[in-house]
Amino acid sequence: MTERVLFVHAHPDDESISTGATIATLIDRGAAVTVLTLTRGERGEVIPDDLQHLADAPEQLGSAREAELAEALRILGVTDHRILGNPDARWQGREPRRYVDSGMSWGRRGAQASGILDPDSLTAADAGEVAADIAAVLIDVEPDVVVSYAADGGYGHPDHVRAHEATRTAAEVIGVPFYVITPRSRAAVVVNDPAAAERKAAALAAHRTQVLVQGDTYSLSSGEPRPLGEPERFDRLRPARAFSSMSLPSRIGSSVLGLVIGAFAGSVLTVAHRATVDVLGVTVPWGIVATVVITAALLTGLSLVFESRVVAACAAVGLLGAILLLSLGSAGGSVLVPDDVVGYVFLIAPVVIAGVVLAWPQDGRWRRGKIGIPAAEGPDQK
Repeated sequence: MTERVLFVHAHPDDESISTGATIATLIDRGAAVTVLTLTRGERGEVIPDDLQHLADAPEQLGSAREAELAEALRILGVTDHRILGNPDARWQGREPRRYVDSGMSWGRRGAQASGILDPDSLTAADAGEVAADIAAVLIDVEPDVVVSYAADGGYGHPDHVRAHEATRTAAEVIGVPFYVITPRSRAAVVVNDPAAAERKAAALAAHRTQVLVQGDTYSLSSGEPRPLGEPERFDRLRPARAFSSMSLPSRIGSSVLGLVIGAFAGSVLTVAHRATVDVLGVTVPWGIVATVVITAALLTGLSLVFESRVVAACAAVGLLGAILLLSLGSAGGSVLVPDDVVGYVFLIAPVVIAGVVLAWPQDGRWRRGKIGIPAAEGPDQK
């Protein structure tokens, strides 16, 4: 089955700077990659002297950067590219629109939108509208994974921050695993592919207005050289309800709650597991059926809701512990769980179900080793 990955970036060149090697690696391995660009970068800075006339002509700069982006994506191998607001990246029933680059300047509080905010800019747009348009792409593409920036946008650019917020909202609503670009050396996914790095370098060189490639380094308008071969790293961002996102007291409380719920369910099922009902002359052992269904639903539900095995494992301990305690008795079995076929099924089925649920993979298909070789310690991703 073909893996589908959606990359959401704020401006042309971001896809190559932050995820170029990853995109190339995924495509080389047969994945279907879609790149969604939110703006055309109309307010970006211009590096080459012979292109400085574009710095004061936002629409011309946007067109130039759009052409550069098309070439960069061709080099990386991307065949499905969309720009937010276009018909193929717009919520159904809404007229197409153009999201404009918000620009950036440095203030006392760090990065911020520069100058007077254009009413058509990405950060001036309604946050729900931006998220809905991204959701439309998620629904159309049906990716296994969506990738964008971390909460700070990487370095604080307001368009990057908006991209994170809107993508996270859309991913949580649609139910798609969301991975963010991270500088952490011990990230969940690390891509360090020399062959892909060469394509990344060529893609960066295509963004001539924004990037200067020299040897094994590249520079942006800041002028600071960066190594072309640095690994690209990503972490899974869990929804707020996820166990890993909770505070320590909340984790403890959730675990205790799981234990209590499991013990209660185990006690009730032990009492009711032998119940039957006659249906058209046929005796239906609904008690043992309920045991199987409730055990599977309870443990699977907790595992999915908290996106962790911990709470489900606590519930399993409570459920199996209650069953074991109430089934203790003499050699002939306990009063509640006699030593017969139904009793054996009742004792074995919950154990098997718990084992299957707790052993079932938690994450999607995009994991460590899936798209790249884990990298050794090296420079952090910028």
